Amino acid sequence: MGRPVGQTNQAQPSVQHTASPSNKVSHNGGIGKPANIPTGIPVNYQQTQNQWSSQLFDCMNDSENAVITLIAPCVTFGQIAEIVDEGATPCATAGLLYGALFFTGASFVYSYMFRARIRKKFGLPDAPAPDWITHLVCMPFALCQEYRELKHHGFDPILGWAGNVQQAQQQEMMTPPTGQRMMG
Repeated sequence: MGRPVGQTNQAQPSVQHTASPSNKVSHNGGIGKPANIPTGIPVNYQQTQNQWSSQLFDCMNDSENAVITLIAPCVTFGQIAEIVDEGATPCATAGLLYGALFFTGASFVYSYMFRARIRKKFGLPDAPAPDWITHLVCMPFALCQEYRELKHHGFDPILGWAGNVQQAQQQEMMTPPTGQRMMG
């Protein structure tokens, strides 16, 4: 027997049930028991965050920098700013601006933003306090910690951005290729 007149040979779209707070999906796709729907987060997942390589008050880990920061914090800040800005802000410019703000008591407003950028770049916690508080209350300690952190990540703030780039290029050129064998 044939089809009744007026019906086509097209398949009807099937309705799929989705899990929502108001309905439950069973293993066979129908409404019923709740299904084990993955959320994308493993059961034993713990979000980890990198830690600062040194504590806030570990200034004597780099005593030379500690003395420079105590005498002329604008120098340390300028070095940090040049590295964090990837050379866009020269050390002297950042240092002079910091120095001018230092005498008004507002240098922390400028400097804490660089701490926040360092934290973001290296995935560091906002510790021991929010960046602006750390810079307001413990400015020289914060600058020393940031300087040490940059060194920990392979930067030499004394060289500036261009010096670090040049040093990295020289090291790259001197690194022997891996995975090659001698033929012969």
